[in-house]
Amino acid sequence: MGMKASGFCAVLAASFSLVACADTPDPVLGAAASAPRADLGQEGYTFRAPTTYGLRPSDVVSVNVFREPDFSLESVRVGVDGVISIPMLGAVKVGGMTTTQVEALVAQKLEVVGLKDPRVAVNISEYSSHLVTVEGAVVQPGVYSFNPGARLSSAIAMAQGTRREAKTEQLVVFRTRPDGVYIALFDYGAISQGTMLDPVLEPDDRLVMGTDGLSLFYQDALQTIPALGIFATVAVQADNN
Repeated sequence: MGMKASGFCAVLAASFSLVACADTPDPVLGAAASAPRADLGQEGYTFRAPTTYGLRPSDVVSVNVFREPDFSLESVRVGVDGVISIPMLGAVKVGGMTTTQVEALVAQKLEVVGLKDPRVAVNISEYSSHLVTVEGAVVQPGVYSFNPGARLSSAIAMAQGTRREAKTEQLVVFRTRPDGVYIALFDYGAISQGTMLDPVLEPDDRLVMGTDGLSLFYQDALQTIPALGIFATVAVQADNN
C-alpha cells in the first residue's frame, strides 16, 4: 500500500506540475514588447517608468530643516488641495511638485522669515495616492498600494495571481481621465511571455481579470474594445450597474 500510495502521489504531483506549466506560458526570449496596441484601446499606456514624480494628495512626506527642529516635520500628509502645513510658515502648496522643487520653495520661504542659508531635505515616506483595484478571477481581489513605476503584472501578483477559471486573455483596465473612464484590453498570458506591453500603472487604475462571472457591464465593455481601435469612453455612472 505504501508503494502504491507513493506512486499515486508522484503521479498527482506531476499532474499539478503540468497544470502549473499550462497556466504560465513560457517566456519568449528577446526584448519584451514595449509598444501599446491601438486596436485593443491601449493608446496612452506606456512601458517606461516615470523619471520624475510630482506629489499627489494623500502622499506622506518628511520635511527636515538642518539644525532647525522647529521648522521640521517628521511626517505630513499632502491634503486633497495639494497643501501641507509647515510650522512657522503655514500652508505651502506642493501638489504636482517634485521633492527638489519643494525643498527650494521651503528654503525660499524660510529666508523670507529671516532664516539664513536654510538647508532643506524633503523625502517621500508613503506613496499613499497610488492605489490599484484588482477584481475578477484573481485569488485575492482587493485594493493595493504600489510605488511609482509598478506594472500591470505587479498588480496581479499582489492579488496572488489568477484563479483556475480565469480568462487571462481578457484582462481589462479601467483608467479614469478628466473626460471619462477609458478601458483597454490586455492578454495576461502574452504579458507573461513578453509579447505584449506590460504597462506602468497609474493611481486609481481598476483591473478586472476575465471570467464567466463578470457583470453584463464588463462583458459589454469587452465586446466593445477591439472594435473601437482607440480608448473606449464609458459613462462613469454605468460602472454601478
